[in-house]
Amino acid sequence: MSSPVSVRQIDAVIQARWIVPVEPANVVLEGHALAIDDGEILAVLPVEQIEQRFQPKKTTVLPHHVLMPGLVNLHTHAAMSLLRGYADDKPLMSWLQDHIWPAEATHVSPRFVRDGTLLAAAEMLRGGVTCFSDMYFFPEAAAEAALKAGIRAALGLVVFEFPSAYGADADDYFAKGLAARDRLRDEDTISFCLAPHAPYTVSNKSFERIVTLAAQLDIPVHTHLHETHDEIAQGIKQYGVRPLQRLRQLGLLGSGLIAAHGVHLLPDEIVLLAEHGVHIAHCPTSNMKLASGIAPVANMLSHGVNMGLGTDGAASNNRLDMFQEMRHAALLGKVGSMDAAALPAHEVLQMATLNGARALGLGDRIGSLKAGKLADMCAVSLSDWITQPCFDPISHLVYVAGREQVSHVWVGGEQRLFDAALICQSAQELNEIAALWQNPIGTKKTRS
Repeated sequence: MSSPVSVRQIDAVIQARWIVPVEPANVVLEGHALAIDDGEILAVLPVEQIEQRFQPKKTTVLPHHVLMPGLVNLHTHAAMSLLRGYADDKPLMSWLQDHIWPAEATHVSPRFVRDGTLLAAAEMLRGGVTCFSDMYFFPEAAAEAALKAGIRAALGLVVFEFPSAYGADADDYFAKGLAARDRLRDEDTISFCLAPHAPYTVSNKSFERIVTLAAQLDIPVHTHLHETHDEIAQGIKQYGVRPLQRLRQLGLLGSGLIAAHGVHLLPDEIVLLAEHGVHIAHCPTSNMKLASGIAPVANMLSHGVNMGLGTDGAASNNRLDMFQEMRHAALLGKVGSMDAAALPAHEVLQMATLNGARALGLGDRIGSLKAGKLADMCAVSLSDWITQPCFDPISHLVYVAGREQVSHVWVGGEQRLFDAALICQSAQELNEIAALWQNPIGTKKTRS
């Protein structure tokens, strides 16, 4: 006579019409459920097996939904949600130098960063994003907002050579960033990257210090790279080599480097990225809006470069919408390579989840739904007639569904969105934040 099967008491079971775990790739599970305890995924199994093995405190049944990993926004400037639409329809350098940097000089403060990041975090959670990689000033204010919203954040410790409201010079940026990291290092949902803004704003001396610090602290380096032709021409004029070659000479290339954009890369540079394990944060919508160009994504992927997806900031994209980024990445990848088979939906979904997590050094914790990982997840409802019929849920996630179909979000097993309503923030609070900054920023713009 066999011994009775012991039933484990756990926090939650989530059952969905489809589960897309991302790992293994291109798999859709039907008739399955996911068991969660203490923020961790215990098992992804057929429903009957889950019922035999676990007794949950709460069961959530999502009969018309896709349950998938939370999206990872690999490159953004969250607080710039307060500058959404501030300087549209301008090329990158004019947009930055003539509009964005002057506006930041006037308005950026810890309160600006906290409030802007709260707006951004709400928007991202509403769209299924559970983790974002940020690059902006006052990281402690950004951390305060991320913790209040309940979203996972990889905060960039930004470095420039010129003064700002945040730092007087490169040494000041380093000191303040490292102090912030020390104060926040025990927060489970907060991690860090060193974030030299770009080769055209950071000196060789600062980059060399970043190489040393990244090795000592074992954290990634996040920078803009080869976003525009102007950036590359400027680098050649000042240093005699293209920016990527300069970073190579300085010892920056490696598996800890996240290069945002990577639009203008020569074939041998793509090989170099692959050989050194450099990660690319592809930002298709921002690249289109600023007319930066079409990144050679299919070529990079064919060489094995790990590519995640990012929105960039709301000032150069206007939305922090990773569903939009998936669709744009897929379509641009096809037209850029003139190959309709390039960037299939399952590969794009992996870019938006697991690849981004791997770039941040979090691939063993988030980015896919498997036992042992944290329960960072979102559910997408396909119940509406506008999403029907559905022959392939993965294809639907990339080509049909939008952030408006996101119904539920969990971060570390904690619910952050329920029936499309935020749990940690109210619409009234978010509207009040936007209204608070609308007049001072708008009035300054009108006068200029």
